[in-house]
Amino acid sequence: MTQTTATSAATRNAPPLPTPKERRRLREAMSMTEEQLAQQVGVTRATVRSWETGRTNPRGRKREAYVKLLCAPQECGPQEPRPPAPEPTSKPTSTSKPKPNREQEREQEPERPPAAAEASPAASATSAPPATPAEPATPADAFAAFDALYEYAAPGLVQQAYLLTGRRRLSREAVEYAFHLAWERWPEVAVDRDPAGWVRAAMHEYALSPWHRLRRSHRQPDAPSTDQSAQAVRGALLELPPAYRRTLLLYDGLGLDLPETAAETEASTPAAGNRVLHARELLAERIPELADPEVLHQRLVSLLTKGPALVLAPPRTVRTGSERRATFWTRAAVALTVLVVGATAFTLATAPTSYVPPLAPGEAVDGVPALSGPQRLTPQREALRARLHAEPVTGPARLVPDPH
Repeated sequence: MTQTTATSAATRNAPPLPTPKERRRLREAMSMTEEQLAQQVGVTRATVRSWETGRTNPRGRKREAYVKLLCAPQECGPQEPRPPAPEPTSKPTSTSKPKPNREQEREQEPERPPAAAEASPAASATSAPPATPAEPATPADAFAAFDALYEYAAPGLVQQAYLLTGRRRLSREAVEYAFHLAWERWPEVAVDRDPAGWVRAAMHEYALSPWHRLRRSHRQPDAPSTDQSAQAVRGALLELPPAYRRTLLLYDGLGLDLPETAAETEASTPAAGNRVLHARELLAERIPELADPEVLHQRLVSLLTKGPALVLAPPRTVRTGSERRATFWTRAAVALTVLVVGATAFTLATAPTSYVPPLAPGEAVDGVPALSGPQRLTPQREALRARLHAEPVTGPARLVPDPH
């Protein structure tokens, strides 16, 4: 009880943290990379990325060093709500958000069409209300929450996958794989700030994996549709590099802002902005009317909402498939471990305890018979042996003692 109280008090007394998006903006405003920030705070680059995406939050001394480093050159902007204290004394009044390098970032950020801020039906799977359960969920609640997330996000995600890959079978496979992964890590996904975004990121990574080109069934896109205009846009998108394709879909198709797009694609904000600009230029070379960002956004939304009907498996089938997949890999890992342990034990039991050098093969020497046992004596050698045995003392005669 005392340890819990001390932990709660330490959390209340800790410096307020900026929001995840603000953390990334402050770091980029200081022209600092994730690696440089990680070295100064004393953590890994993956930890800094997790802080900036909102997956985790720093604690203890790392939190103090992180906040001090971010808010040293300028006052922090929006902050995350702090846990309520029993007797609040004051509230943070920091509302100013100076942005010393914001002008440069705005120059690199592509123009946002007015229609991009509106939520479209296909883009409804881009965000979902964060699940923050107050108490551990029962299995029935977990099933219901997963099924609701699947029914809410899967239709839009499969259209996104088809726009990225041009293959119906691969699109369904990518969506099912992402939800398999989500069910395996459901305690983590259920408390994520954006569960649908978590699944979307996993689906995009799988759909754009370069290993699919080695599969014979996925080497060529599906047959073109009857709508020539939509097919032209799809073909132009498929000719873009995968990173450009994904960034353009998130920014112009789904309406994410540039920092969120950069965070999801694991790139810096200027790099994401440059990808969007280059992707727009490449599309405009093939289809001139797509040079207008608003027209491009409308065409992407139309492709996402009026794509081909792709039949998805029901939520229960996805859950059981995820469980079977996890069971299969668990058993495979156990079998491999047993095999390695058995091979190691057999080797230890049969291995020699000392080194025995091998005998060198015999070689014939000129004039000398090979060593193969005692040889038969000649008559002269037999007479000599008999004479030696007959003499009372061996050796020269001059060494025989005289009895007189």
